[in-house]
Amino acid sequence: MEKLTFADFDLPVKILDVLADLELFEPTPIQEKSLKPILSGRDVMGIAQTGTGKTLAYLLPVLKTWKYSKTGNPTVLVLVPTRELVVQVTEILEKLTENITARVIGIYGGKNINTQKLLFNDGCDILVGTPGRVMDLSIDNAISLKEVQKLIIDEFDEMLNLGFRPQLTHIFEMMKEKRQNILFSATMTEAVDEMLDVYFASPIEISLAKSGTPLEKIEQIGYKVENFNTKINLLEHLLKTNTDMSKVLIFNNNKRHADLLFTKIDELFPEQFDVIHSNKSQNYRLKAMKRFENEEIRGLITTDVMARGLDISNITHVINFETPDIPEQYIHRIGRTGRADKEGTALVFVTKKEEPLLLDIELLMDKALKFNEFPEEVKINPKKIAAEEEQIVMKNPAQVKLNDGGGAFHEKKAKNTKENWGGPSKRKAPKKYGANRAQQKAKSKSKRKK
Repeated sequence: MEKLTFADFDLPVKILDVLADLELFEPTPIQEKSLKPILSGRDVMGIAQTGTGKTLAYLLPVLKTWKYSKTGNPTVLVLVPTRELVVQVTEILEKLTENITARVIGIYGGKNINTQKLLFNDGCDILVGTPGRVMDLSIDNAISLKEVQKLIIDEFDEMLNLGFRPQLTHIFEMMKEKRQNILFSATMTEAVDEMLDVYFASPIEISLAKSGTPLEKIEQIGYKVENFNTKINLLEHLLKTNTDMSKVLIFNNNKRHADLLFTKIDELFPEQFDVIHSNKSQNYRLKAMKRFENEEIRGLITTDVMARGLDISNITHVINFETPDIPEQYIHRIGRTGRADKEGTALVFVTKKEEPLLLDIELLMDKALKFNEFPEEVKINPKKIAAEEEQIVMKNPAQVKLNDGGGAFHEKKAKNTKENWGGPSKRKAPKKYGANRAQQKAKSKSKRKK
């Protein structure tokens, strides 16, 4: 059977020229499955893993039917969960529309909102943004969503995980009901199902793979490790002994641990790694990502801010330095490698405490991980970090029965017992109220009865 090409979908010649310049000729499976349903004008719900080409799957059919907005208000709205994704999708759109007159604007929080308002002075056709900033600008009347004909929500499940449901609901209410909704999600969760039932009209479901299916071309390997500090020793050993670990993305579960790991790794491999998380400024994060993309540094240490949607090419290894709390997040992390028909490797370092989390991941994938032996030459560091120390949980003091045998405790208790100096009537009445208020009320009540 002859393979389909983008030309088979009657895309505008100006867009086909751009795709040719990018050496993109054949659609990926999710693009092939999505183009016709989206062009039908019906609501579409696409379930596809990260790294499968979702961005072009929704952008290409939308651009085919796009028309210039005479009023200057956006007719296409693309919502994504993170600033980095706004930047990435905006750049792709600007590239695809370089030969047509579409006005593309990307907005996100963390930048001066008044500066972003100025971006709309010359109008906007396609708006890309995070839900919070889109809602804020709409409330301020800097933009109007009344003319949006196509709403695209990428990484729908992640948006709901991040708590964007109130903003999404508000945005839906700002738009006219008659529009096409195009939704993409890596996983189908109960929260996604609930939103679909309430706000969208029986969307066509396009599924490339079941939720939790790992990418075929990613080799997954586990290591059982004593603790956080021993993980650092193992990571140092692997980086020193594996020259093929040339472009490495390392995931931690929180910002504090990412910073701690970076401090140690930067001492061992000076100027070879960088760290990004939500506490880093937007400029810092974008510069670090650019250095990583251009292979000016060997690796990035990060949190799950890098787990979704971002397209950084040729990542050789993803290392789960800590096992994620949410099983689906593991799928998103490892999907940063093995992209665009290339092979990749994903490692996970697992402590005894993290083993139940790994079991949940294996159940989700319906696949058991292969474990390598812990290298003999790697030293086990017995020192634990604060998060690994056992926490002593105190019982509720109200539930603790005290021994009524007297002793020092009762002596102290008796010593500290307050003497009864009488009620308010025996003390000098506060100047503010004069005599005791209760007595005054009683007297006035008595007078009224008379």
